[in-house]
Amino acid sequence: METIVKINDALNGFAWGTFGISLLLGTGVVCTLATGFFQITHIRHWWSRTFGVMQKEGRIINDAGALSQFRAFCTALCATIGTGNIAGVSTAICLGGPGAVLWMWVAAFLGMMVKYSENVLGLYYRRRNREGAWSGGPMYYLQDGIGFKKHGRRLGKVLGVLFCAFTVLASFGIGNMGQINKITINFQSAFFSGVDYGTFLGSSKVNWMIGATLMVVAAVIILGGFRRLAAVSEKLIPFMSVAYILGCLIMILIHFRSFPAIVASIFRFALGPDAVKGGAAGTAVQIAFNTVKNGCKRGVFSNEAGLGSSVMVHSNSCVREPVRQGMWGIAEVFLDTMVICTLTAFVVLGSGAVDLKTGLVKEGTNDATLVAKAFGNVLGKPGEYFVVLAVTLFAFTTVLGWSYYGAKVTEYLLGVTMSRIYRLVFIGLIVFGAVVESNLAWDISDTFNGLMMIPNLMGLIVHIPLLIRLTQNYTDRRIKGMDITPMLSYDPDIQRDAQAAIQRGLD
Repeated sequence: METIVKINDALNGFAWGTFGISLLLGTGVVCTLATGFFQITHIRHWWSRTFGVMQKEGRIINDAGALSQFRAFCTALCATIGTGNIAGVSTAICLGGPGAVLWMWVAAFLGMMVKYSENVLGLYYRRRNREGAWSGGPMYYLQDGIGFKKHGRRLGKVLGVLFCAFTVLASFGIGNMGQINKITINFQSAFFSGVDYGTFLGSSKVNWMIGATLMVVAAVIILGGFRRLAAVSEKLIPFMSVAYILGCLIMILIHFRSFPAIVASIFRFALGPDAVKGGAAGTAVQIAFNTVKNGCKRGVFSNEAGLGSSVMVHSNSCVREPVRQGMWGIAEVFLDTMVICTLTAFVVLGSGAVDLKTGLVKEGTNDATLVAKAFGNVLGKPGEYFVVLAVTLFAFTTVLGWSYYGAKVTEYLLGVTMSRIYRLVFIGLIVFGAVVESNLAWDISDTFNGLMMIPNLMGLIVHIPLLIRLTQNYTDRRIKGMDITPMLSYDPDIQRDAQAAIQRGLD
């Protein structure tokens, strides 16, 4: 175990050190500049084409082998909205102080265009598999995008394989053990606190029971195939998102008098001279970097912008226009981080667990159960149970979504048969996630998040010229009304079919 910890610490230091953070924020800046600040300059357009069509054409399926826009969006959110929105935000504040929230916003603002770019390239390079369904993801725009450049064939393939390998490993962390672990901790705190039910193989029997129950439920859904997973997501995501948002708004209204102090602390400890007071030791530069790092890490852990993971779901959309699906990526990050994570941060900072004058977390605070305790202190046990239910639903849907990501990259690497075996291994590890040490589970998640991020971001940077052309082509046609040929796919056959479908009014 000590060897595993040492190796993980070394890899984590590389992935989330100066290089990793610079690559993440730098790619976000480049994508934002390349698209002309699309998330701001065309906010009315992308809002109307995402949130504005959820109840209308967003639910229409015009491609027998694809998902509706709304179902693809919900399935992507299924994996995106998880414990990072609750426990992850608490951890960022506990480690980086209130200022980490500002950097979470910065990462999300830039992440909107990173996820936009991922989705645009994902649709542009997608293809049909042997069953007639769409397959897409970073491995394809690494393999086919970089691969078709001069001297880039081997590099593109290597980066695609590395991305897939890191994604498989990340799926066991961010998509399985980390999520299940937080469910278990919150259940224990809410329902089994102070009660000893004995141990089995060195872990509490309660943990084993929770893990076994979650494993059975997950198996029923995961083994039912992608269509069943998408159907479950479409029903769960809207319900749990609206319920949690309303719960947080109630808490914020109760503590409305502290609202100005909360906002002031976020900016003071991120930018002002008081920022260095948010740590107990270390130099000012180290403390400031930790604030940035924890805000960015937890932001990425929450919205997954830069990981390239949700592209594999968005590529199944019935939309023919790459940019149209890219706009759903902007909406995804907005809802996940700018709305849900921000509300969680305000609940945490208004709970009294963080001293808004010093930025320090009060002694005895547990970041894993901080939000539940904040609700419980005001609303009693019902408030605590509400958060436990929210964490359970958020985390469990993430497990379902990541089971799909891991299976798709396994299929790319080893074929369909091995992807089925992967699902069985993934389901079995759910029990392990319930009994593994909490800190190790999260550290492993952080490490492989960072490692899968690196080849994906390299792929985005290489494709900036193409991204500019695709965005300009869309805005010229759809916004400015120019009569020009659409850019829809790298494959001439798919381009021809998609263009014919658009002419028939199917997109």
